[in-house]
Amino acid sequence: MNDSVLVRAQSGDSDAFAELTDPYRREIHVHCYRILGSFQDAEDLLQETLLSAWQALDRFDGRSLRAWLYRIATNRCLNYLRDSSRRPTVATAANSGSPFAGAAHSDEPWWLEPYPDSLIEAVEPGPEARYDARESIALSFVAGLQHLPTQQRAALVLRDVLGFSAAEVAEMLDSTPASVNSALQRARAGLQPSGPDRVTLPRSPHEAQVVDRFIDAIQQGDLDRVVALLTDDARLKMPPEPFEFHGPFPIAEFLQQVAFWREDLKMVQTRANNDPAFGYYRKDPNADVYRASGIFVLTISEDQISSMTRFGDKSLFACFGLPRTILDPLKP
Repeated sequence: MNDSVLVRAQSGDSDAFAELTDPYRREIHVHCYRILGSFQDAEDLLQETLLSAWQALDRFDGRSLRAWLYRIATNRCLNYLRDSSRRPTVATAANSGSPFAGAAHSDEPWWLEPYPDSLIEAVEPGPEARYDARESIALSFVAGLQHLPTQQRAALVLRDVLGFSAAEVAEMLDSTPASVNSALQRARAGLQPSGPDRVTLPRSPHEAQVVDRFIDAIQQGDLDRVVALLTDDARLKMPPEPFEFHGPFPIAEFLQQVAFWREDLKMVQTRANNDPAFGYYRKDPNADVYRASGIFVLTISEDQISSMTRFGDKSLFACFGLPRTILDPLKP
């Protein structure tokens, strides 16, 4: 850290403050995402973190700016989670005549959102970290974190994902190393990611082949081919809906019932949480365009799909740099 830049920033130079903090923006955003499970909540908390840092910069002791920012971000996230009014409840029942009839109840946090690969900051974790970069951003891992009590969640992320020492984490949480280690042990025992044991390497030709076959089957309306691509224990999840489908045939029956399957669709490939994903678009019956409808994230296990997670919040398209509409290529 450049001491002269720090002095300028502490004197009220906003450009100097940006120079100090910009290198950490993305990794702090990812950190907030892991704690909160929501890309858009993480964006809000990143801004709160930077505002707090700007207001308190004259009290920064000049040691590790990165650790200081993580301390502010973590405590902002924990305060957010304690304020239940900032996260409204969601419906927990479905009409028996709806497409969700026969679905299993889902433990997936309803506020879970995907994270664009293009924004993931590659951070070298400390020597005590227990998770690699891919594991620690996987949807199943982030979803599992949401079931932990807040202090345990923070301790696990700071210690096992980022590799901060127990003493550093204790300082961040205004706690003691003994309390941090106790919370960490309970978090490790309670964390239950819901992903498969064996996952295909990301961005490999093998993964791309499976994704291409799946997208082609979807666009052709070929349910038999979709079923053939699913593992026996495949799951279809749809947060914020508190339901999920287990197994190829229940998934296929659900797809048969929803309009998604019967409509003219276009797919645009992207990536989320180090997994393949795509935005899908429905044809507008009144215009020569396809309109954004949802984002699917796939988990590829060997040569099949073990998990599909569908997100219907159209505001997420902007987070992925995807357009809200696509022109019909068959129209002049």
